[in-house]
Amino acid sequence: MRFSLLRWRNGTRQPTRMNPKTILITGATDGIGKQSALELARQGHHIVVHGRNETRAKQVVADIQRATKNPRVEFVLADFAALGDVRTLADTIRQHYPRLDILINNAGVFMPSRTLTRDGYEMTFQVNHLAHFLLTNRLVEKIKSSAPARILHVSSGLHRGGNIEWDNLQGEKQYSGYDAYARSKLANVLFAYALAEKLGNAQVTSNALHPGVIRTKLLRAGWGGGNDLSRGAETIVYCATAPELESVTGRFFDNKRETASSSLSHDKNLQRAFWDRSAQWVGLAES
Repeated sequence: MRFSLLRWRNGTRQPTRMNPKTILITGATDGIGKQSALELARQGHHIVVHGRNETRAKQVVADIQRATKNPRVEFVLADFAALGDVRTLADTIRQHYPRLDILINNAGVFMPSRTLTRDGYEMTFQVNHLAHFLLTNRLVEKIKSSAPARILHVSSGLHRGGNIEWDNLQGEKQYSGYDAYARSKLANVLFAYALAEKLGNAQVTSNALHPGVIRTKLLRAGWGGGNDLSRGAETIVYCATAPELESVTGRFFDNKRETASSSLSHDKNLQRAFWDRSAQWVGLAES
């Protein structure tokens, strides 16, 4: 698959009162990801929009630049249903960007029926969790070298309905779109907490968040209803930029406030076991 790193210079950079950051947002050509990219570009940050369709990505970059007058908006391409694409994406970011201050793991899908990726994993589990696990681990040294830095994991309040059944993680025995989604969102929180512990005093924070029940393509596929996109971006933008969160790590946020995640997500043994299994699945050495 061909990857693009195109710089679109269609406007004049506006002065910003903030120290601009380089921010990669996965799944940013639609929904909450796109809205977050727009809001962060409006603040003057250097935005890297991830998508899987080049035509769509080009249009989103042009739209954001036109709306914000910020020329430092670019795109990268990768299909998260292919782990090879994720590895190439990480290599591209490492090679072409001097720093990565903020990684926002936002891409997600809801699959009503069980579908396997070309890697042999259930689609929801791979796109929502495994791809981000692999991408983050392959970028973590770049992020650490940019410290102080932040990693955000866009989860959902539905993680509280998730459970880990080792013999049914891929829906091998029984599949429900809701269960698969809730399990993947629990995986996001487990990963966020385990990563926070592993990062230690590296001056890189790792937090999970619930963006709210927002009217997106994903929500329409599963439930319908929801609030508008600007509400969905609020907590993401807050967690990415709030000065008071610079050293806050291993937490869960909802509506721009720290809140309790499920008791299962705090199980240290489960966090470590899930990390080890995830590393095996994506071909990473356990660290």
